[in-house]
Amino acid sequence: MTDFNKILDKAKEIENKVKESQEKIKKIEAEGISGGNSVKIVLNGEGEIVKLYLSQEILNEEKNVIEDLIIAAHSNAKSKLKTKTSEEISKATDGFGIPGFKWPL
Repeated sequence: MTDFNKILDKAKEIENKVKESQEKIKKIEAEGISGGNSVKIVLNGEGEIVKLYLSQEILNEEKNVIEDLIIAAHSNAKSKLKTKTSEEISKATDGFGIPGFKWPL
C-alpha cells in the first residue's frame, strides 16, 4: 500500500506543478516576425494576439502581400509559443511523460 501512496503523492505534486506552470504560461509572450521585420505579431500564452506591428513601408504593398505577411508572422509566433509552453510544462513535470500522450497545446 505504501507504493500506491507514493504514486498518489507524486501525482498530486505533478498536479500542483502543472497548475503553477499554467499560470506562468499565461504570462508568456512570443513574437513572430515576417517580411524582414515589416510585420510583427506578439501572442500571449493563451495564443491571443496582444500586439500587431506593421511598418509604414509595408502599408504601400498590395493587400494580399500584407495578408500573407501577417499570416506568416502569426505562424512564426505560434511556433515559438508552442516551444516556450512545452519547455514550461517539461520543467513542471520534470520530463515526466506518458507514452502516446500529447499535451493540448
